[in-house]
Amino acid sequence: MATHILVVDQPEFWTGKLPEGGVVASREYLTGLPKRGKNGDGRGVRVINMCRGYRYLSTGYYTSLLAEARGHRVIPSVRTIQDLSRKSIYGLETEDLDALLQKRMAKIAPGLTVTALELYIHFGHCRMPPLGDLARQIFETFPVPCLKVEFKLQGKWRIASIKPQAPALMPEDELPHFLEAVHGYMASRWQPKRASQPPRYDLAILRDPTEKMPPSDEMALKRFIKAGKGLGIEVELIDRSDYARLAEFDALFIRETTAIDHHTYRFAKKAQSEDMVVMDDPDSILKCTNKVFLAELLAANKVPTPRTLIVHKHNLETIEAQIPYPVVLKIPDGAFSRGVFKAENRIQLNEIVAKLFKESDLILAQEYLYTPFDWRVGVLNRQPIYVSKYLMTRGHWQIYEHGPGGQAKSGGFETIALEDAPPEVVKVALAAANLIGDGLYGVDLKQSARGVVVIEVNDNPSIDSGVEDVVAKEGLYKAIMGEFLRRLELRHGR
Repeated sequence: MATHILVVDQPEFWTGKLPEGGVVASREYLTGLPKRGKNGDGRGVRVINMCRGYRYLSTGYYTSLLAEARGHRVIPSVRTIQDLSRKSIYGLETEDLDALLQKRMAKIAPGLTVTALELYIHFGHCRMPPLGDLARQIFETFPVPCLKVEFKLQGKWRIASIKPQAPALMPEDELPHFLEAVHGYMASRWQPKRASQPPRYDLAILRDPTEKMPPSDEMALKRFIKAGKGLGIEVELIDRSDYARLAEFDALFIRETTAIDHHTYRFAKKAQSEDMVVMDDPDSILKCTNKVFLAELLAANKVPTPRTLIVHKHNLETIEAQIPYPVVLKIPDGAFSRGVFKAENRIQLNEIVAKLFKESDLILAQEYLYTPFDWRVGVLNRQPIYVSKYLMTRGHWQIYEHGPGGQAKSGGFETIALEDAPPEVVKVALAAANLIGDGLYGVDLKQSARGVVVIEVNDNPSIDSGVEDVVAKEGLYKAIMGEFLRRLELRHGR
């Protein structure tokens, strides 16, 4: 029997309305000890996230993010939250739903005198029986406790918008139906989302020619093109203006710095919806670009990291109690050492967290471990493909130092043969990367007298000519293009 947790950010509103014992305040869920199932892990724990909103980096967003890191089954998932953040993303999923809407409205439209209609969907149920099967399909596509869907007559009836609805803010006459649906859903089995169908061939590399610190330089991109051609894959460089063309290709390789609220994620999402082979896939972007999620995921799976705390405005005092100065403070979705700060004392700590809390409801505090270099292990399909050392910038505590004008300088590097890498470094790197998936990752680690610890896992690791390819040379590019080919041929049953 599953353990249910209903996470809310207004517990007083739900008193007497929801099953006793299962309601947990969001603050308690985010910072308390993770709930365990009967197997001693997160399996068997079902989380219903009923926070007032799910905007990026909000409490509702973090609730779903940490639920996934803990192995809890949660609705809405972070991916669903992101899918519903823009119509340009969820619109990819609504064509079949629009067709069903046409059929249902043809039966009930003669009695309507309106050109727009709102429908509240509670766990797949609605108050208009003729639209019941449509409501179920919308919920199966976008599993959210309560959805507000707007239909408009624009020549044909279409889905104009699909938005998560905060249960505590819904119309009063909808609340009894929502509460009934909650009880029914808790007694039901969770059904997996149906898999998509496989496609055909041709690879696009998404890059930004103007990016100052791209994951791959121009020479590396040329070597990817050459390696693909040698394997019978046509490779074309595209940029964000080619979004409408994406379905022309069979695979997408993102060589542009990724972020959630960014066109790179939308490209990955569309590629996946077209059933293309894609790296980075949307789930890897979601997991890797948020350091809070990574911290919780690594801790839940006992992968060694520096001492780490998830911090909100109400538990700042725990930083000094548990981590000695200097303390490293991180915004959740920084890249290339951006959004990472070091506080030497209480005054600096207060200044930094005040700035970071303007951007995110949660930040990360981490123990500072000085090492003269960081290890980077490149991982592809759960196997190491390169090992590099990145040296700290001269006179600085990070491998990248960002200047006030946007310029950045970095330390030196050394790429070594896989067989010469410390076995423990590679072992820990694989343990971390394999928690994310089977894509292409770069795991950053530190090695000291205390052992090897993971700093972060990057979904979009640097592969530059003359750096990561020093040992493997053309073989590194062939290995990555070869993995695309393998996945494409698997989809074609070859």
